[in-house]
Parts: sequence; structure tokens; C-alpha cells
Amino acid sequence: MSRAERPAAGFTLLEVLVALAVVAVALLAAIGTATQSTVSAEVLRTRLFATWEAENRLAELRARRAWPDLGVSEGIAEQAGVRLRWRETVDALPDSAFRRVEIAVRVDGGRGGEVRLAGVLRRP
Repeated sequence: MSRAERPAAGFTLLEVLVALAVVAVALLAAIGTATQSTVSAEVLRTRLFATWEAENRLAELRARRAWPDLGVSEGIAEQAGVRLRWRETVDALPDSAFRRVEIAVRVDGGRGGEVRLAGVLRRP
């Protein structure tokens, strides 16, 4: 068999370029997924801190046996270095011995939405 009749060994340039394009697309998809996972984890982390803050505020009212005034109050708190804004809404209930308290907490200037927690307090 002469040299001209033997099949060429290896890959053509076109085959290498197609393989590289497939690898590049797969790597971009993997990086995108990793980025989304990181963002989701951060949102979950901040929502967890917001939930803790709402639970803490309601537990404090119960522990102090507080009888808060009707209306809305707001403030800023911090959990694990995350700055949180809270809003506490106190409403009257048909039975005057009880008040409904709703606490809404969100990350100050960040993502993650708002966490809401409601509870009922009994007059001390």
C-alpha cells in the first residue's frame, strides 16, 4: 500500500473545533448552574435570618408579656451581620383580651423577599 492510499491518522481540524465547541457549551452550562446555586443559597440564608428575626420579635413580646399599642412600628435589626428591616403590625381582635401581631422582615436593600409571621397575644 502506498502512502497516498493509507487512511490519515488523527482528527481533522473541523472535528477538533466541533469537539471544543461542545465542551465550551457544556462548561458554560455547568458554570451557570453553579452560579444559580450560589445565588439561591444566599437568598435562602438571608430568608433564614429574616425568619429568625421575626420569631425573635414575637417571642420577645410573649416573654415580656407585652400589650403593644395598636398600629404599625418599624425598625432595623441585625442577624449574623445581615441588616434586616422589620415592620410590626398590631391589630385588634373581636375579643378585646387578644391582639393579633404580624411581623414582616426583609433584608435591607437585598434580595430574598419578605418573611411574615403572625401571632396572637393575650392581655397580661
